[in-house]
Amino acid sequence: MKTALLEKVEQSQLKEDVPEFRIGDSVRVHVRIKEGEKTRIQVFAGTVIARDGGGANATFTVRRISFGEGVERVFPLHSPYVAKVEVERSGAVRRAKLYYMRKLTSKQSRLKEVPQ
Repeated sequence: MKTALLEKVEQSQLKEDVPEFRIGDSVRVHVRIKEGEKTRIQVFAGTVIARDGGGANATFTVRRISFGEGVERVFPLHSPYVAKVEVERSGAVRRAKLYYMRKLTSKQSRLKEVPQ
């Protein structure tokens, strides 16, 4: 139940160049990191295991294995800190959320690739 004013403000916050990616895709997320006065770009690569929300509140969760430990990060899709999202490969999945990947080891967690 959003008013016209709220919808107009939300539309101004949305990004224009959001890439098309789905659950199961391997992505590289370029994140702006601010350290003191300087800003730099840091890349977080992994598999998209969830997408939540809609509009300006849309988020996506990326999971990767780093030094034998599972690491997940939730990124706001329309955040100015997310510089860009690159899709490396598309995975064939039949679920909306891939939370079961948390229990799998590296070889078990491989997804079949979708031919393009």
